[in-house]
Amino acid sequence: MKKAVIQRARWALVTGASSGIGEAFARALATKGMNLVLAARREEQLRALAEQLSGEHGVQAEVVAIDLGGPGSAERLWAEAAQDRPIHLLVNNAGFGLRGRFEALAGSRLAEMVQLNCVTLMELAHLALPGMRDRGEGGIINVGSIVSFQPVPLMAAYAASKAFVLSLSEALREENRGSGVRVLALCPGPVPSGFQEVAGTTIGDRTLGVVSAAEVVRLALRGLDRDAGVIVPGIANRAGAVAAQLLPRGLAARIAGQVVRKMR
Repeated sequence: MKKAVIQRARWALVTGASSGIGEAFARALATKGMNLVLAARREEQLRALAEQLSGEHGVQAEVVAIDLGGPGSAERLWAEAAQDRPIHLLVNNAGFGLRGRFEALAGSRLAEMVQLNCVTLMELAHLALPGMRDRGEGGIINVGSIVSFQPVPLMAAYAASKAFVLSLSEALREENRGSGVRVLALCPGPVPSGFQEVAGTTIGDRTLGVVSAAEVVRLALRGLDRDAGVIVPGIANRAGAVAAQLLPRGLAARIAGQVVRKMR
């Protein structure tokens, strides 16, 4: 029987922890007694969250204020996060999206997005796995998206970056089968957070598939416990993911493009 990854007094590293899904992961893990290393750019928000969680749940909560969108950032974070402590759970949540015609978007921003969404995520998983395999237990949650399952015009590079996350996660799960290490791809649909402001989208009253960050995290942690492999929160989102895989790729892309064009 596989050991539970989430146990009291163990350490979890959560990236993008200052808001949204990352903050929800931090809160949920603290309630379960896990110690936390919280990483994000916004130090003030991180410290306030760390102090609150330590006070309410008696856990240790360390803060690493870092921009993970640049080369070498994964190594710098890991050197600080894993110093003198084993990381039993890595939550690779940091990321952002860009909306618009591909050629009209700033090349530097596209490169930063791919660095954060793909390269830093991959490097952190690469750094975490050896220790987890040596201990014979551990977990990695990589946050993808509902767009991981299909091409999305006007969010072309973002969707491609999240397809990378899904493919990498599924392959790593299979590579580590029987090792005691679990790898989960979490592919949420719309979640109220700061993501929409950066991506240039909004969540309206008629937006389908909206799931709260707390519920997304609840389903993710349950999925990790069950070694589910891939979790798509929300019935509408699961139906959309299945449809995207069944439809011809060109048709799926055309429909996705129509949806994005209607976004405010």
